[in-house]
Amino acid sequence: MTTETQRPSIRERIRAIDAGEPVIAAHFLKDEAALLLASGEVVLAGASDRRISLHEGGILDSASDGAVLVTGGDDGRVVVLDGKGEPRTVHDSGGTWIDRVAVGPSRSLAWSAGRTVTYKPEKGETKSLSLPSACGGIAFFPKGQRLALAHYNGATLWYPNVAGEPQKLEWKGSHLGITVSADQRFVVTTMQEPQLHGWRLEDGQHMRMSGYPGKVRSFAWTQGGKFLATSGASEAILWPFSGKNGPMGVNPTMIAPAAKAGIKVTQVAGHPAAPVIAAGFADGLILLCRIEDGAEILMREPDGDAITALAWRADGKAAAFGTEGGKAGLALL
Repeated sequence: MTTETQRPSIRERIRAIDAGEPVIAAHFLKDEAALLLASGEVVLAGASDRRISLHEGGILDSASDGAVLVTGGDDGRVVVLDGKGEPRTVHDSGGTWIDRVAVGPSRSLAWSAGRTVTYKPEKGETKSLSLPSACGGIAFFPKGQRLALAHYNGATLWYPNVAGEPQKLEWKGSHLGITVSADQRFVVTTMQEPQLHGWRLEDGQHMRMSGYPGKVRSFAWTQGGKFLATSGASEAILWPFSGKNGPMGVNPTMIAPAAKAGIKVTQVAGHPAAPVIAAGFADGLILLCRIEDGAEILMREPDGDAITALAWRADGKAAAFGTEGGKAGLALL
């Protein structure tokens, strides 16, 4: 780890954004940063800033593919924003909370309300699936119309357009988030316990990724899907997925250590075009770190205000962040 005086910095490239309230998630809509606020608003930050109200209440989940932003709220609505016009409601449950949302290939959408997951293609018939318990997370497979759904005691893999029973992946416990590897060979979930669980789909082999001092609340794939970067420890933990067996039998890579003992990583984001991650910490520190040698660049000094949102622009030339205390910024790199 380099010392504070030696570590290069990009602090002078950051433009402050007036969020004014806790930032719960960050995305990009083309060139604009989209910072979601606790009040149900979004701040779109680019050449100038503008605020748009999305929900009459809190935002419970959000997702973006860079062209559209989809949000689910405790007002029972699923809202889509493309950065050009007014937000449009694509579903209104009448008040049932929309817990999870996802954007998939060909602009397809998915969301959950309790045990029910709904799939909506850009064109065609909307379909629903009932899970054994409330949905903890939704992820589209990178190719095709297939969904991975986390829930209690495992995960379900669902082809909405194919008749028959969805595939079940079993593992006891509460599964709270889910993701699929770039090569579509592995499904990984975060759990109520401080660990990850995974399945190799070709043979159902289980993968248990443990050893975290805290719950894993943020995860992100690095360039090309080579690593899955995760929060939950005093440095970013990166599990390798480039080999045949994924992380099985291989130690993770640990980079971007905290400035002080006991401070944990709260947010991670993988650079889309380079082997670099951004890691945000509970004390407000943000580091950009190169995976191959651990070289660090300081993006933000620690100030005690926890990083709650972190995202890269699709071209990798900008990053956005937000904090629990309502601070935010856009870095041009």
